Order: sequence, then structure tokens, then C-alpha cells
Amino acid sequence: MIKKLILVLAIAGLLLMAGCRVSPVHNVSDAPVSTLSGGQPTMDEMKQAITRAGVNLGWVMREQSPGMIEGRLALREHLAVVEIPYSRSGYSIRYKDSRNLNYDGENIHKNYNGWIQRLDQGIQAQVSQY
Repeated sequence: MIKKLILVLAIAGLLLMAGCRVSPVHNVSDAPVSTLSGGQPTMDEMKQAITRAGVNLGWVMREQSPGMIEGRLALREHLAVVEIPYSRSGYSIRYKDSRNLNYDGENIHKNYNGWIQRLDQGIQAQVSQY
């Protein structure tokens, strides 16, 4: 009886620990931007700010079309790909693809969300300098 209880508790503990490694995908939606002057940045300034923020954090940033940047972050065997649509008034960061991050259509490895939060903070910091 005690062996069964220990086995059940061990399995429950492993399942709980595995569940802690994933969380819902964090997307940034329509984040407003502001500059030091209080005005809106130009489209070129937005592109530069997003690109600079990503590169500073190790992302490879590539313009897909006017108003759309793709960001790729490769760390060890992990890959995160996001798309960043932007305008003069704001931007979004949306999940696009990943590898080895346990994405199941809704949840992803918790490190991904930290990467997105740092990218968001970096973009805000870069835009505010204009």
C-alpha cells in the first residue's frame, strides 16, 4: 500500500514539474509607442528601433515587407520565430514558429515568454530614444 502511494506521489510530482516548464504563449498585441519628443516615430525609425532591439538581444531580424519584420532567435538547439507587424503608432510581436520549445498550439516552454518580454522592453527602449 505504501509503495503504491509513493509511486502515485512520484508520478504526480513528475507531471507537476513537467507542467511548470510550459506556459501559454505570450504575444504582444498593438503595443503603443512614445518618443522622447512625445510624437510618433517615422516608419523608418520604427524599423530601426525594432531591428536594433532584436539584434542587441541576439535575434536575427529581417524585413519581410514594409511594416513587417521577422525575428529569429536560435539558442543551443532551440529556435523561436516571431513576426513583428508595426506602424508609426505601435507594434505587435506574434508567435510564428519554433523548434524544441514544446509548442502544442497553445503552450510553449516558459523561456520563450521571457525572450518575448525582453524583446518588447528592448523595442520600447529603442523607440523612446527618438
